[in-house]
Amino acid sequence: MPLSDAVRAELEAAVGADHLISEPEQLRTYDCDGLTGWRAMPELVVLAGSTAEVQRIVQICAREQVPFVARGAGTGLSGGALPVAEGIVISLARMKRILEVDIPSQRIVVEPGVTNLDVSKAVAADGFFYAPDPSSQQVCTIGGNVAENSGGAHCLKNGFTVNHVTGLTVVLPDGEVVELGGKALDPDGPDLMGAFIGSEGTLGIATEITLRILRKPEAVTTQLAAFPSIDAAGEAVSAIVSAGILPAAIEMMDRLTIVAAEQAYHPNYPEGAEALLLVELDGITVQVGEDTASVDRICRECGAFEVRVAHDDAERALLWLGRKGAFPAMGRMSPDYYVQDGVVPRTKLPEVLRRIGELSREHGLQVGNVFHAGDGNLHPLVLYDAAKGETEAAKVLAEAILGACLDAGGSLTGEHGVGVDKACSMPKMFSERDLEAFERLRRAFDPDGIANPGKVIPTPRLCGEVPGPYRQHPLEMIGLAERF
Repeated sequence: MPLSDAVRAELEAAVGADHLISEPEQLRTYDCDGLTGWRAMPELVVLAGSTAEVQRIVQICAREQVPFVARGAGTGLSGGALPVAEGIVISLARMKRILEVDIPSQRIVVEPGVTNLDVSKAVAADGFFYAPDPSSQQVCTIGGNVAENSGGAHCLKNGFTVNHVTGLTVVLPDGEVVELGGKALDPDGPDLMGAFIGSEGTLGIATEITLRILRKPEAVTTQLAAFPSIDAAGEAVSAIVSAGILPAAIEMMDRLTIVAAEQAYHPNYPEGAEALLLVELDGITVQVGEDTASVDRICRECGAFEVRVAHDDAERALLWLGRKGAFPAMGRMSPDYYVQDGVVPRTKLPEVLRRIGELSREHGLQVGNVFHAGDGNLHPLVLYDAAKGETEAAKVLAEAILGACLDAGGSLTGEHGVGVDKACSMPKMFSERDLEAFERLRRAFDPDGIANPGKVIPTPRLCGEVPGPYRQHPLEMIGLAERF
């Protein structure tokens, strides 16, 4: 049901009239996240400015059974911040203060609206950095990173968001404020923080986040290796890791994404390459030098026809610009594209990439591949033209690619989350008992199902529902389906 005037007035009193958005034209800004194929119009957008304001908003929602969706910068690619019809969006964009920088403890405390890159900037002068670095790090927020357990190019060596969050202040779906963890790396008790990170806003809203920061390495080298085939590049990835070398990052791009990046940013990638590897090594100077020589040798043994090292920070930044800007660069190759996100074992990379090529030809749509090769996290981009009615074909192909990842022993997502995009694929990876356990955990935090409903787990497990408060399915009414 639409929100009553009384509830609207309470929400306005909680944040102030200037921080309540209700005009249809303005609401359209919030009707989707980075997955633009899914859209829904919220009743209201409330721009919270503090933990106390978030708590008051959630208390009102809990009392009135109003579904809510927390939102940061809206850069997510799985529909995790898709609004709920007849619900509200709680925007955390105003909450962008850095609350504490504790260099002796190697910790920084931030609000959820702080951007990923701004964390590193805040501690750079002291010789530290924040390791997880999604490609959207200039605009994506730490709150969203926590919700999705975001990764990035340099997570091969340093780990994902969950490895760098030591404490959280969380507003639970009933409005209670709790503290999880703190500055200690391994707090006592059950790992509730581990359950919360990556829960995609279904267990509550993080309003203060304590992060672990790392010392900048003594030395860094960035190598570019060009290969005549994707198979050869995939073999090089496995050979590097098998040799006992642990790079900070190993990234791969195929020919289509190389062409797009070269047109957009002119990073001077080698001509004629079917695949590129970007290998970044960091650590003690002597060890980095030895590993750089080993990586050069391994790549050449696997067929690389060119291997070069960035000579300075400017060249390194340009090489990475081509990789981190690959998604927007694909707009030069197609009017529309669908970004998928799956994981496969490193040793299966060549096999799965060949299968993606076969699926591309079968469905008549091009696929560009750019991904975190070191941990097998694929990001195939399905190119299509919505004006030509190719949208559904692109979705079918993207789902088939996920199936190929699962067939190879991989998973549905590496860092983009499940959201609404992959919720109906969850039974392909998890058993009914697994999904039941997930649902029970979710209900322990949110018994009324008002926190980001319709995401991650189909409710009930019958796809095609409109995201929103729980509605009994017709098959449930006649006893042929059961809600967990």
